[in-house]
Amino acid sequence: MKHTHKLLILMFSFVLFSCGNDKKNNEVDYSSKKAPAKKEVQKEKPKEAPAVKKEAMANVDLSNKGIGPVKSLDISGAIDQKLADEGKELFKNKCSACHRTNRKFIGPNPTGVFDRRSPEWVMNMIINPEEMLKKDPIAKALLIEYNGSPMANQNVSEKEARAIVEYFRTLK
Repeated sequence: MKHTHKLLILMFSFVLFSCGNDKKNNEVDYSSKKAPAKKEVQKEKPKEAPAVKKEAMANVDLSNKGIGPVKSLDISGAIDQKLADEGKELFKNKCSACHRTNRKFIGPNPTGVFDRRSPEWVMNMIINPEEMLKKDPIAKALLIEYNGSPMANQNVSEKEARAIVEYFRTLK
């Protein structure tokens, strides 16, 4: 047992003294009255938003009908509340994972969309998002603006898309 204690003390002493007193470059000398020099960190300048993003937000083109089956749609009459209610339910079930009616989310806020887009464009985007994202300049710009998150094809029929459009008309 005495040999074990002596051996442990000897090993501990060896480890303690083998560390030495050599200072390495990254050690701080606390005996000095001067504080160690701080490395200056250069702040990165904020990156400017891509020009396309600014264009997408400012791009209001009510003459663009989009790419798809809808060529003409008149929404100037009174709101059909029954159709709007149907559209609200469809929006909740098919669109609300990415869209919010009170703010931007993964996709654009549909509130006031007809101030920015034609009703035909909106219908074609709902019905035909893949082709719109490939060929329509506004859809391409929105894809960039929303960080490359493409609109998913929810296999919405024209009738369902029309109900969703009617719901969008109720959003103020």
